[in-house]
Amino acid sequence: MFRSTLCLALALAAIPAAANATLAVGAKAPDFSTQVSLAGKPMPFSLKAALKKGPVVLYFYPAAFTKGCTIEAHDFAEATDDFAKLGATVIGMSADGIDKLNQFSVSECRNKFAVGSATPATITAYDVVLPQNPAMSNRTSYVIAPDGKVIFAYSAMDPAGHVTGTMDAVKAWDAKHH
Repeated sequence: MFRSTLCLALALAAIPAAANATLAVGAKAPDFSTQVSLAGKPMPFSLKAALKKGPVVLYFYPAAFTKGCTIEAHDFAEATDDFAKLGATVIGMSADGIDKLNQFSVSECRNKFAVGSATPATITAYDVVLPQNPAMSNRTSYVIAPDGKVIFAYSAMDPAGHVTGTMDAVKAWDAKHH
């Protein structure tokens, strides 16, 4: 009995973090509006308006200027032009205030994409609450199609895999629609 329980526990632990992605593929993404910063300048952002232009790569991260979040911002900054060529908008979201995001958008996002302030309601709606600190989000990336449906979801605290996964999803969406 102990052996089978141990095997089950090990098997469950081996399931990739993507299995824990919080909004299922096919789910309707919750609409939201917030304050974002692009190139150090605050501005309003509406998911509904962004989806009119094409897919949205929406990624949540715990906190600006932390090691993993800086790595992820650099990775998304390098890929932003490729996302734009496919008609996709990239937006990063954390619980940080807009003043901190103004700095992060310049230094770490390299003026390439907007980062927004996620309200507790948005963090809850996307079910990305960081268990160790409920005021923060975990690291989860989504691709939302223009119809508002989630077409990709990936959760992992390691920043590796978020850009490649979202890029693959956007390319697949683009291949079907163009």
